[in-house]
Amino acid sequence: MNMKIKVNTNFSKLKESYLFSEIGKRERAYRAANPEKKIIKLGIGDVTLPLCEAVTTAMHNAVDEMASKATFRGYAPEYGYDFLRVAIASYYKNKLGVSLSADEIYVSDGAKSDVGNIPDIFGDNTVLIPDPVYPVYLDSNTMAGRRIEFLDGNKENGFLPTPDGLKGEGYIIYICSPNNPTGAVYTREGLKEWIDFAVKSGSLIIFDSAYEAYIKGDYPHSIFELEGARSCAIEISSFSKIAGFTGTRCAWTIIPDELESDGKLIGKLWKRRQATKFNGVPYVVQRGAEAALSDTGLAQVMESVKYYTDNAAVLAKLLSDKGIFYTGGTSSPYVWLECRNSMKSWDFFDFLLETANIVGTPGAGFGSNGEGFFRLSSFGSRESTLEAVERLNKLL
Repeated sequence: MNMKIKVNTNFSKLKESYLFSEIGKRERAYRAANPEKKIIKLGIGDVTLPLCEAVTTAMHNAVDEMASKATFRGYAPEYGYDFLRVAIASYYKNKLGVSLSADEIYVSDGAKSDVGNIPDIFGDNTVLIPDPVYPVYLDSNTMAGRRIEFLDGNKENGFLPTPDGLKGEGYIIYICSPNNPTGAVYTREGLKEWIDFAVKSGSLIIFDSAYEAYIKGDYPHSIFELEGARSCAIEISSFSKIAGFTGTRCAWTIIPDELESDGKLIGKLWKRRQATKFNGVPYVVQRGAEAALSDTGLAQVMESVKYYTDNAAVLAKLLSDKGIFYTGGTSSPYVWLECRNSMKSWDFFDFLLETANIVGTPGAGFGSNGEGFFRLSSFGSRESTLEAVERLNKLL
């Protein structure tokens, strides 16, 4: 049957395969041809440690509540249960020194979802996207048919683009700090430059802080630590990497009450979008998320964060010892390294897979400036990370 409906032609502008789908395809093909090989996966940024005790205890208790007619709950509120929104606001106040109203916090099923969905509420604006960066920023705006310009990240600027030379106005600007994939972190001064530019140009910053728990040193964990951000920024963060919720799914978006453009309150638009297209995060998951932000829960989840950052430090030390250029490895669970002998990213992927049986992520998958670079993840076990370092030490 030849249907006569029209499809979204913007999808034809996307790469045929999503980055991590292609990695999985190549890994499966190699594994099928070489079943005797032990493959170490340092590619996808998926956690491997289990949920902490505080979280699972809270979830077990919530499951028991769901088993009783008196305490059963159906649809969750579209914007999150008040208990979790208050817990997130308390986390920002007590840990980051940022005052927020719980009503400015919108709970969702993942930062990836919010990053991909938030373009729904904006019109025909030019979008500025760092290169290299997480592919969802580009793909979601390409699907929407928006004009996209790239902000060059490179060795010279430490993979931290600046607004120098930008002369337009009314941009939507994506900033990820710590950056995925490079692990680079904006200083307060560097992030303030972007805030000042956004205020001056009437632009909006979408700030992705999914990896803020990994930051070491005096760097901003939230854009709202800096003056002026409430008038020009939205922040999206997640329980995935801090509390291991990659398979459980819970995140949040912060939209200041006063954030307004074209006579419309941005928070009100997001509320309307979520109420129409989203049915909320399950009660059991939100109770687990609340527990992750308790004093006991935070102590436990930060042990996992330290485990992963220690893995990253082991990888970074190897590269330092070998004299290989890299970023990340300190305030990030990722290490971003220059490929050996000026190899192309996908060639280096095949080289590592075939000679060391290690799966990483080709930098070209994160943008044209990622060509010639490669991302290694520290989310594996300590044992597999140490074994990978041994293999890399012999290879590099």
